[in-house]
Amino acid sequence: MSIEKTCTNVWNNCLQVIKDNIPARSFATWFEPIKALRIEGDVLTIQVPSLFFYEWLEEHYVNLLRKTVKQQLGENARLEYNIVVEKSSNSNPYTTNIPSNGNGAAGSKQSIPVPVALNRDIKNPFVIPGLQKLQVNPQLNQNYTFDNFIEGDCNRLARSAGYAVAQKPGGTSFNPLMVYGGVGLGKTHLVQAIGNEIKKNFPDKLVIYVSCEKFCQQFVDSLKNRTINDFVNFYQVMDVIIMDDVHNFAGKEKTQDIFFHIFNHLHQSGKQVILTSDQPPKDLSGLVERLLSRFKWGLSADMQIPDLETRMAILQKKMYSDGIELPYEVVEYVANNIDNNVRELEGAMVSLLAQSTLNKKEIDLDLAKSMLKNFIKNSHKEISIEYIQKLVCDYFEVPVEMVKSKTRKREIVQARQISMYLAKSYTKTSLKSIGAFFGGRDHSTVIYACQTVVDLIETDKKFKSYVQDIQKKLKLS
Repeated sequence: MSIEKTCTNVWNNCLQVIKDNIPARSFATWFEPIKALRIEGDVLTIQVPSLFFYEWLEEHYVNLLRKTVKQQLGENARLEYNIVVEKSSNSNPYTTNIPSNGNGAAGSKQSIPVPVALNRDIKNPFVIPGLQKLQVNPQLNQNYTFDNFIEGDCNRLARSAGYAVAQKPGGTSFNPLMVYGGVGLGKTHLVQAIGNEIKKNFPDKLVIYVSCEKFCQQFVDSLKNRTINDFVNFYQVMDVIIMDDVHNFAGKEKTQDIFFHIFNHLHQSGKQVILTSDQPPKDLSGLVERLLSRFKWGLSADMQIPDLETRMAILQKKMYSDGIELPYEVVEYVANNIDNNVRELEGAMVSLLAQSTLNKKEIDLDLAKSMLKNFIKNSHKEISIEYIQKLVCDYFEVPVEMVKSKTRKREIVQARQISMYLAKSYTKTSLKSIGAFFGGRDHSTVIYACQTVVDLIETDKKFKSYVQDIQKKLKLS
């Protein structure tokens, strides 16, 4: 068997173990691009796309990598990285080896600076005509920062990549950085936070934030006014372009063609491009293939609907910023029932505060329920422990009376623990009352059951799907 084949087999075996221990999205981002190069004795060498890639693996997955490699090659096994480092945009990449223990000297990224002269005759589409000197207002909202961006599992990859870009714009493998996701999930906040951080770290860099719609309008105006060269030159001298909602390029072939050339110039010059979209590049329609291929060059990171804890943290952060205090149960109630997007979540809180002020009423749970019925789903129907218990038992096809019994059969214990967990999450019932309802058990049993469910959700994909299915049924009831 050849060395290459042995190397590939060993790494594939490692990947099988790694895949079972991390989320699919993380595996696709951080492990699928890795190539196995060679095995020399007990040393496995793998190739990663960039120095930042290596640093991320060492910071977040070093223990998992160490265990899996030792599992394949024995206790004396070592892992080395072969890092692709670009010397310049016009040259072939070279590689450097770094051992996994972090003691190896990392080769610094090589680049050839591209001089940019700010021509006084370039017209700036963001300022009044006739301005003699190129002075760029980055068009950024100063309120959008990393400090007030709440991180959670739903956005951790996008936030981490965005922060890395802000520390080294144009100098990471995340170029372009594409942030995608549904409406109101924080895409614009994140990319503007990147822009603001870059301006803070590098005041002399030219940063511009522009919506795709605005860019298209400017292009049409430049055609009418015969100033297309000024339009292109303006964007080509930028150090960082942040373009929002690139899905709006769909069907606009001439505008796509112009942006394609601007993109190429910026990328080849080591400048940073940041994009947002409502879908990943592979699902975008109406865009020419050569532009889509450019969007796929860097990293595409999704923004998902935030989980309950993240939604509560978002509300608490907003309350703190506005100098407002609300009872914990009100925050929990709003966050529990509004799970579409962050914008709707904050809108509901603003509405609640307005109603409280106008009616001169103190905000409590009853007021929240009555005033936010237009926002909150299912507010007309209070979920009871009985209903949760019946739903869970029907789902697992076990008798309700068995869940209240003393039996320790695995399927009964599972149904009982999930019922307790959901009762705690979806009702205002105390732990003591929940325990009493399930056959006279005490509150410590409920706490243990809830913790067990949380642990299994994090480690058992099948169990997690059970809980999610039941939660969907609860929300639709």
